[in-house]
Amino acid sequence: RQMRQWSLRITEYADRLLKGLDEIDFSESMKEIQRNWIGKSVGARIDFKIKSEKPVDQPLTVFTTRPDTLFGVDFMVVAPEHDLVKQITSQKQQPEVEQYLQYVESRSEVDRMAEVKKITGCFTGAYAINPINQREVPIWISEYVLAGYGTGAIMAVPCGDERDHKFAKHFKLPITNIIGSSYNGEEANPTYEATLENSGFINGLKMREAQAVVIKKLEAMGIGTRQVNYKMRDAGWSRQRYWGEPFPVVFRNDIPYPMKEAELPLTLPPSNNFKPSGSGEGPLANLKDWIHINSSERRDSNTMPTHAGAAWYFLRYMDPHNKQAFADRKHLDYWNQVDVYVGGSEHAVAHLLYARLWVKILHDLGYLNFDEPFKKLINQGKITGDSRFVYRIRGTNKFASAGLISRYPEGVDQLHVDISLVNGFVLDTDGFKKWKPDFASAEFELENDQYLCGSAIEKMSKSYFNVVNPDEIIDKYGADTLRLYEMFLGPLEQSKPWNTNGIDGVYKFLRRFWNLFHDTQGNFKVSAEAPTREELKTLHKTLRKIEQDVENFSFNTSVSEFMICANELTSLKCNKRAILEPLVIALSPFAPHIAEELWEKLGHSETVLKAAFPAYDEQYLKENAFNYPISINGKVRAQINFALDLSREEIEKQVLASEVVAKWTEGKPPKKVIVVPGKIVNVVV
Repeated sequence: RQMRQWSLRITEYADRLLKGLDEIDFSESMKEIQRNWIGKSVGARIDFKIKSEKPVDQPLTVFTTRPDTLFGVDFMVVAPEHDLVKQITSQKQQPEVEQYLQYVESRSEVDRMAEVKKITGCFTGAYAINPINQREVPIWISEYVLAGYGTGAIMAVPCGDERDHKFAKHFKLPITNIIGSSYNGEEANPTYEATLENSGFINGLKMREAQAVVIKKLEAMGIGTRQVNYKMRDAGWSRQRYWGEPFPVVFRNDIPYPMKEAELPLTLPPSNNFKPSGSGEGPLANLKDWIHINSSERRDSNTMPTHAGAAWYFLRYMDPHNKQAFADRKHLDYWNQVDVYVGGSEHAVAHLLYARLWVKILHDLGYLNFDEPFKKLINQGKITGDSRFVYRIRGTNKFASAGLISRYPEGVDQLHVDISLVNGFVLDTDGFKKWKPDFASAEFELENDQYLCGSAIEKMSKSYFNVVNPDEIIDKYGADTLRLYEMFLGPLEQSKPWNTNGIDGVYKFLRRFWNLFHDTQGNFKVSAEAPTREELKTLHKTLRKIEQDVENFSFNTSVSEFMICANELTSLKCNKRAILEPLVIALSPFAPHIAEELWEKLGHSETVLKAAFPAYDEQYLKENAFNYPISINGKVRAQINFALDLSREEIEKQVLASEVVAKWTEGKPPKKVIVVPGKIVNVVV
């Protein structure tokens, strides 16, 4: 049904959105998604005169990125909604065209774009005249051409485009070969490297070379121009639902006028009726007193999509209570861009693109001194679930075990099953029959008296019945263990399958960290004694690593570093306040509950969250000793720790006096001792 709707004219900013990607710290994959969505292409806009029953003054205009293939055009295809369809359709073809148009009306754009098997189309009875060689080619309509993309018409070159090729084969249309042996007659070859044939003045040229030559010729003849085109289209911005921002416009004599700034913001009217109006309009149309301001003015019954608010909410955070503006300029200038934005790649061509557009518009209107919303974007990975499947033999209520499904040529239906009904891969068949009424009478074909399920790693979803309830983990291990384990699973940007194989290790680390503050009887025991240099080295090495890891969002390696630190301090039997207090602060963002409790035990009345994050000191990170490998006749036999400032002579003296050297030299005097400071000692016997 045709409805009047608002569109967001994002195409006006296409080139700036594209160029802006070079200025921001997004992953290359995210940038590529947006580049492909914007879809910049350079080509030619070409006018084809039309030959039809009724004279048509308007040319059929196409945009093509392959002007080098102009001599290979065998037919034209226009979108069924194209303005020229009714004008150019011949009387003979009219019934067939009208029938086809009715078919296309029942198809959504998504269906039309996704269709790859079914080939449909209809000849209009009209012809287009190729301006480069005056050849007449038939004009068809087909659903695979969309009115909203490009000009809504294409020149079809079946030898070089797969979809055109299938269309030509299906409707038995001629195929002109302009690429010689590069075309085998069976499938199209979209090459750029072939040498052109049957192509008039560009014969013998490579296709890439020919593009500029053809465009120059078209411009000289006045029948075409070089043009930049974008695949991205303006976004439909109207929704027929209650929830959403109402459009701040007033219609007078069916013409929309923007509301005055003093009348803003326009808010949704209270309502308990969220049902559609029945007229194709949204539920706001039911609220007559709100829609009709007076006898000559009315409001729009549509609302904006959720993308509208999501495109600028981060700006409102800067000044959330301002009733005069979306944010005061001094706050906007102070806070500036979002430094780090964490969001999934699924938002690449919607929320993240609209946010970039919104900020560019506000910048152009003078409200912002920046035109990109986010300095850095991190796409977090998902924690995926381990799904289980049962296999129902098609047409029955009998289920075959995973290893037996090949016995059924009629096929099986793979169904997700609740993971709580599965132990490893073995299904609780009695529990399964009680799970859903449909399965109460289920029968099972077993393997070794067991029903074995299939499996797959997928996103966690209620519909996949593979969701792990965090409450159960928290009840058993505590919230801090769950937090740390999620970080420990792997890098933030990667998707990780959930399993609890390593959770005991994280739990034991927290116990070990707790034990640093308590004696074996569980009594709190922290010493005011001055720390040793080795203890200080462990502390400051940890603080440096945590600082670096947090800046790089490498939380998994931070958890590893905390574990190493706890192990080292346990070995050193360290319970010194000067060491443990900074570690509690460092741990608090990762494990806030245990950190808060230990902080209070250390005598602090304010929360640990208000404590300044401890800085590491380089002086404690310098190595003052080195573990020298001791090599005897080319083989390392031992390691001996020496101070880094020890002389070669003293190192040689202590090496020769060591038991290990005495053992391997069997009392024989060495021929030579080679000391490489800070690296190795070689003893040649």
